[in-house]
Amino acid sequence: MKEYDIAVIGGGPAGMMAAIAASQNSSSVVLLEKNPSLGRKLLLTGGGRCNITNNKPIKQLLNSFNNKNFLKHSFYTFTNEDLFSLFDFEFIQEDNNRVFPKSEKSSDVLDGLIKKLDNVVISYNFEVKTITEDFIINDEIKADKIIIATGGVTYPQTGCNIKNYSLTSQPLTDIKYGLSPLITEKDLSDIAGITLNDVVISYKKSRVRGNVLFSHVGLTGPGIINLSNEISEGISYNLLENDPEVDLEIAIDLCPEYGREELFKRFTSDFQSKGKTMLKNYLKLFLTNSFIDFFLGEIDLDGEVQLSRINKKSKNRLVENLKRFTFKIIGFNDNLAKVTVGGVDLKYVNPKTMESTLTPGLYFAGEVLDVHGPTGGYNLKIAFSTGYLAGLSASEK
Repeated sequence: MKEYDIAVIGGGPAGMMAAIAASQNSSSVVLLEKNPSLGRKLLLTGGGRCNITNNKPIKQLLNSFNNKNFLKHSFYTFTNEDLFSLFDFEFIQEDNNRVFPKSEKSSDVLDGLIKKLDNVVISYNFEVKTITEDFIINDEIKADKIIIATGGVTYPQTGCNIKNYSLTSQPLTDIKYGLSPLITEKDLSDIAGITLNDVVISYKKSRVRGNVLFSHVGLTGPGIINLSNEISEGISYNLLENDPEVDLEIAIDLCPEYGREELFKRFTSDFQSKGKTMLKNYLKLFLTNSFIDFFLGEIDLDGEVQLSRINKKSKNRLVENLKRFTFKIIGFNDNLAKVTVGGVDLKYVNPKTMESTLTPGLYFAGEVLDVHGPTGGYNLKIAFSTGYLAGLSASEK
């Protein structure tokens, strides 16, 4: 049986970073990866460009997370500057503080991390099935300490598996889909590819501003993806036990820069001064051109009618739907969910070390924890910072 000071389970961003940090203190470290290569999910991030982090100031960054107090110590222990210093190439910052390698290749980030694993034993095609109380893994490896960085339930082709949660007896919160496109009851094939820019999407009391992209099966885009977390958390289900039953309505404010009364007054004025203009042409002032026919068909208004011929009832219907255009949602497009909502219960993990408060010597990092953020580099930030803190803490004598 092989023996190591530290065994890291999972070769994703959190696991690789944990192994890098642990090996800096000259501990004997083994990284166990069930795939024949490391970082499969990392290669997919940012559309293959790797949105490696979000570069907001730490205080602002923390306010974007559901459990900011838990993450605070790890974010200050391993900052974005620390992350960038690991690589021998440059990064670029784009809109909304998103950071990418200048080459726009996620493979460069992966290669850079692998270079830092020189002092780590990497065991590929090693699927962890059992961990005993005295930290014997698969009856093959004995470790003094173990770091679990097995990810969540998203992208199962990368090695993530719901069975990984049962490797320990650590308490869990409900496991759910996060950052997921939404499936609509209505077939949207005719408008697939159309984007609504800078609209406000709402579900109950949650409101998110961003872009909405129509797909063949429903809605996606940054605005929808971020709202999906609120929707998922608001539904009672646990993927360890059952799939979600989704039957709800979301609304899109297509003209967030106008209030209802303001919009109605403008219409009243314009419908008089531009009376001969057809409705579908007038709406180009407010809507994406390719979306107008679909919109008018859904609210049963004739796009060929002149503005002067539109009565007050139709005007009210137009305003109401521009401010609250609804879609019935019947499911999550789980094949494209980016993160997992839920995981290892943070009440039983020390935020200053990432060590279990129930099992000394057992640490957690990354998506396996009950922490998640919006799209835009936030979740990789969690992976790198919690991974580093877990590795550093585990390697301290």
